[in-house]
Amino acid sequence: MRVGFVGLGVMGGPMAGHLVAAGQDVVVWNRTPQKSKPLQTMGATVATTLAEVGESCEVIFTCVCGSQDVKECVSEMARAAKPGTLFVDHSTIEPTAAREIYSRLKGQGLSFIDAPITGGSVGAQKGQLTIFAGAEQEDYDRVVPIMAPYTRRIERVGGPGQGQTMKLANQIAVAGALLALCESLAFAERAGLDISLTRDMLSGGAAGSWAFDNYGPKILTKDWSPGFSVRNQQKDLLYCLETAKSIGMELPGTDLVHQLLAKLQEQGRNEEATAALFDILVQS
Repeated sequence: MRVGFVGLGVMGGPMAGHLVAAGQDVVVWNRTPQKSKPLQTMGATVATTLAEVGESCEVIFTCVCGSQDVKECVSEMARAAKPGTLFVDHSTIEPTAAREIYSRLKGQGLSFIDAPITGGSVGAQKGQLTIFAGAEQEDYDRVVPIMAPYTRRIERVGGPGQGQTMKLANQIAVAGALLALCESLAFAERAGLDISLTRDMLSGGAAGSWAFDNYGPKILTKDWSPGFSVRNQQKDLLYCLETAKSIGMELPGTDLVHQLLAKLQEQGRNEEATAALFDILVQS
């Protein structure tokens, strides 16, 4: 089987690399062509157009930015795709967009799974990602073995769009953990505590979290290189807030983090790690 992979950023690049290393026949495409070169060296075929990916692959993965990016990429490939081609989207997009793409492709004799990922860039590099799949059972069963090289856990959480809904629930929890970490260490620094010791002692008790373990060291060294960028987090949180509004619910904690990260954006810090939220809180 020949598989395609579109979007070779900090997540997609390593994921595609795991497929190539596992012996898959992989065709890759990226908007910035030079990002394809390491995969070409590994043995992947580099496509020059999205249509080339669509016409030559039976299963096609996308890992791009937002809803509109996915719609545009998939539409272009779908026009060239053979009946039965399965599209699997690893991006984080709106659940309504995922259902829209699913319905449109189904009408063309094609299949679509929304399969957003969590685990960060480290998880992508180690092949230890968790995947939330919104899919028809038959499509899910077809693609699970292909994704195994970069997956720690994958679950079908419901039908089309539900993978994205689960990812938004994940992002709500991530936002809360980020705020807790940054607020705690900002308080410790302003109060005159050794924040390295604070982080070490708190992370081993009830306050401990993935954020303390992974973002804590970045705060201690003021390393704001992503990781997961402010820009991408804000995109996801906006999807969370919009989806919550559509079901008649408020997300006060998520809304607060969205507002605080906006202050980083006002400072031109869109591409920094979300842990830079510490700077906003420690200065407040």
